[in-house]
Amino acid sequence: MEFKFSPRIRDLSNSKLFTIDKASEYPKIETILRGQINTKVIEENYEDVLRLAHSIREGAVSAFLNMGKLGSYSRQNSLATALREMGRIEKTIFILNYISDESLRRKIQRGLNKGETMNGLARAIFFGKQGELRERTIQHQFQRASALNIIINAISIWNTLHLTKAVEYQKRSDSFNEELLHHMSPLGWEHINLLGEYHFNSEKMISLDSLRPLKLS
Repeated sequence: MEFKFSPRIRDLSNSKLFTIDKASEYPKIETILRGQINTKVIEENYEDVLRLAHSIREGAVSAFLNMGKLGSYSRQNSLATALREMGRIEKTIFILNYISDESLRRKIQRGLNKGETMNGLARAIFFGKQGELRERTIQHQFQRASALNIIINAISIWNTLHLTKAVEYQKRSDSFNEELLHHMSPLGWEHINLLGEYHFNSEKMISLDSLRPLKLS
């Protein structure tokens, strides 16, 4: 699929590791190995796995719907079993890399921080009605959520344009450190007034008799 999923795993100490060979072949980590991979079922269903991956990549089928459908199958389903075994291989490799590679852990943490920043921005924008979706219909709820995404994207674009100019300016200096770019995010909002400004003119008095007429019809 040409992409890797690199999450921060909660309760890492409780994660299960698997091996293709017997656990006794790895005496140094034998105590944390929980099972052996069924390579036979992978070999028998590998062509079907490739066809499924190709269909998802080309957009012919929905990855979400297919994974949900396969997850609901019984353990006797060979394709679902093969995918589960392959997933165990990938997860085991990822966990071992995560434990041994400090730079990978930092990279994942930066990505997590950006996600949390985006959630914080959404909460800052969505302050009306105590930040709750109170629309009764799905259509109106979808419209409210879409409007929130539009505002988040607008702020992100605005910040990106200004950050790009700032980076271009800093690059003129010989002391510019490109490593700092990894810590930048276009999702900041401290400089944006999300509540507006209210001006009250005490010199301009308005009579209570000048109120708009009631709507009686």
